[in-house]
Amino acid sequence: MVLHIDNLNDLRENLTDLARDYEYACILDSNRDCPLFAGNTKYSKYDLIAGFSRTGYTKIITTPEELVTLSAEQKEWYLGFLTYDFKNKIEKLHSENEDYLKWPTLLFFQPEILFVLKNRNLEISVAPHFEWYGNIPEKLKTRHILQENSLPANLLPRFGKGEYLSRVKHIQELIHKGDIYEVNFCQEFYDHIHFDSYRGYIDLNRKLPSPFSAFLRTADKYLLCASPERFLCKRNDLLISQPIKGTIQRGSNYEEDEILINKLRNSRKERSENVMIVDLVRNDLSRVAKQGTVKVSELCGIYTFPLVHQLISTVEARTKTHSFDEIIRATFPMGSMTGAPKIEAMCVIEHFEVVKRGLYSGSVGYIDPDGNFDFNVVIRSLQYNARDQYLSYMAGSAITALSNPEKEYEECLLKVYGMNASLHNVGYA
Repeated sequence: MVLHIDNLNDLRENLTDLARDYEYACILDSNRDCPLFAGNTKYSKYDLIAGFSRTGYTKIITTPEELVTLSAEQKEWYLGFLTYDFKNKIEKLHSENEDYLKWPTLLFFQPEILFVLKNRNLEISVAPHFEWYGNIPEKLKTRHILQENSLPANLLPRFGKGEYLSRVKHIQELIHKGDIYEVNFCQEFYDHIHFDSYRGYIDLNRKLPSPFSAFLRTADKYLLCASPERFLCKRNDLLISQPIKGTIQRGSNYEEDEILINKLRNSRKERSENVMIVDLVRNDLSRVAKQGTVKVSELCGIYTFPLVHQLISTVEARTKTHSFDEIIRATFPMGSMTGAPKIEAMCVIEHFEVVKRGLYSGSVGYIDPDGNFDFNVVIRSLQYNARDQYLSYMAGSAITALSNPEKEYEECLLKVYGMNASLHNVGYA
């Protein structure tokens, strides 16, 4: 079945509302209709993908060993995620920090019902047992009124500014000793509260549209993601990664934006962060690339988002394998969320951070029946454990020898401010 969609915002609301009925739900939205993202979405194959399933009605993959089945031969759609701790299945690493979110390490599911939007045409596919195929147009009408609520967001830091600055200075001591070059150091902001994840995601995506937006439900756990970053996509034998490193706030008008863009473009510190991670990504891709095919097609391009300007580079390669498992094990986790060298950076992260990241720094995406895939970097995201009523937001920045700890702290607060502003009066019940 194919439906023509006139109002994309109505479709977004209706699909998010539909997720209430399913144990497994994943919505991936490129927000291609947002004028800011013309450049960011040029590698995106679809405008929006949404899939829903229930336990007992679908195939679910939850172990690293099963990833070998996700290849060009599987001829099925899969939607799902890898948490940051999947790194422990790739390298000899471990995580002992407190886990408040309790995500499974990974999960992929075959959707019972799948919606794929491209150029305002919505293709709908269903499993053979599906009950209401003929009533899909009616089911896509809004069934709940999504009203705003009066309780504001109240995300509190896991540790204070003084503790943050102390930890950054200790990381810089390791950098000055030559143990490490760059570390993506993160801190958590959290709250204990009843939270309507469906209503929250609709408003988040409306206020902070992003080219790699995602909503995810796995039983009682939720992700609301406004990510601007692509981890990795595969188009036949072409692999594309687009790491982000380098951030500056938006101005209040066009003239201020131009001044800030030039400041970002000429920042030695921001560009060096980006170049270090580009080198790491090139090295990762070379493990699965045909010889001589790894190239940087764009270095430190400047892209604009609702709250910030950022430096994004694009690294491409021609893959010599079509195994999803092999490609992911060679490249995960993304260098922009670890640092360099990668393994040493992950050890430093484990030592100086105090909670498990969960899906933050992980990845959400799809694998299509041709074995192609597209996965984001989970940043600018809320994670919610509904059973424990635990809401989490993590923010980080790249720590280098040139970093000013105060400025790094301000960058984290800038990201938290954007999320708090988006949740003000929304999502809480």
